[in-house]
Amino acid sequence: MAKTFDGERRAADVVIVPNVTGLSFLAARDVASSAGLSLANPDPDGPPIGALVWPNNPMILRQDPAPGTVARRWDSLRVWLRSDLEPDMARPLDDSPPSADSAHAIPEEPY
Repeated sequence: MAKTFDGERRAADVVIVPNVTGLSFLAARDVASSAGLSLANPDPDGPPIGALVWPNNPMILRQDPAPGTVARRWDSLRVWLRSDLEPDMARPLDDSPPSADSAHAIPEEPY
């Protein structure tokens, strides 16, 4: 059995937290599971992590606890996900923006 920390009495083994930042959710889930951890939504009142990632496979932006720290087997690894709805400011625009005249609706007849 692994050593306990600061009087903590748990039977779970000690594991080292892997780095899942920058991975897709599915890849991060596999890495975390191999290390003995499970991914979780950082908001305990929010939806389960599976509901947040379906049907997309977002990238992990941040994690807690940090990589290299000690955790207990099957503890939660909280991850913050990149939302596909966020604008990607590094991506160049495919088309030029519309002109100011075409961007506004003009009524056919005044009432």
